[in-house]
Amino acid sequence: MGKLGGKIAVVTGGSMGMGLVTAKLFAREGAQVIVTGRDQASIEAAAREIGNGAEGIRSDISKLADLDALRDHIRERYGRLDILFANAGGARPRLFEEVADEDFDHTVDINFKGTFFTVQKLISLMGPGGSIILNTSIQGVRGTPGMSVYSATKAALRSLARSLTAEYGSKGIRTNALAPGYIDTGVMLRTGFTDEQIDAMTTQATLHTPLGRMGTSEEIAKTALFFASDASEFITGVELTVDGGWAQI
Repeated sequence: MGKLGGKIAVVTGGSMGMGLVTAKLFAREGAQVIVTGRDQASIEAAAREIGNGAEGIRSDISKLADLDALRDHIRERYGRLDILFANAGGARPRLFEEVADEDFDHTVDINFKGTFFTVQKLISLMGPGGSIILNTSIQGVRGTPGMSVYSATKAALRSLARSLTAEYGSKGIRTNALAPGYIDTGVMLRTGFTDEQIDAMTTQATLHTPLGRMGTSEEIAKTALFFASDASEFITGVELTVDGGWAQI
């Protein structure tokens, strides 16, 4: 039996990138994994790729009705939830003066409101030993042109981890934040950056990262596994950066 044997785990945004790789690791470590995403075909394909009985459920975290349906499904089929990796997120890079109301709402609805209510809906299924992992970012503590709304939502999630720790620690439920640095997932291709901007950011990240390279989804997954497992049973309320040292010096 692996480190998560017998556990029920949800990974939001689990059809690609860090979410998919983490879901695979959770499954290999013995968890019953449920992955969610907005595209039915992609999430079904992800579940097949994960294997080990993984289940894929179409669920948009920005829609409360979808979250209600997800909670009800987990309650009826599994009876409880042990691990939540609130990974789903997105960005619309815009310089501050170019941010439109729609851009602001889009990013906040997914990154902060969507994650907030994902946790609110699913935490009722958790008991002592439950682990909530919020995917934040080193952008929550850095200033980067074009990322003002995204960075603010990630800072809000870091604050949420503290609040949830204060409210649910006495119930034995742990909440921690995982803050990736520049991770090679291809996500930048889906957020509106040009190839030239991506090349420039990659060069900057490599130059400013003490370890001299980008991180990998596998390295994020290993950290999520640490938070999900009993190895971190006396750790709650922290934000652990996985950034090769970029935001630390």
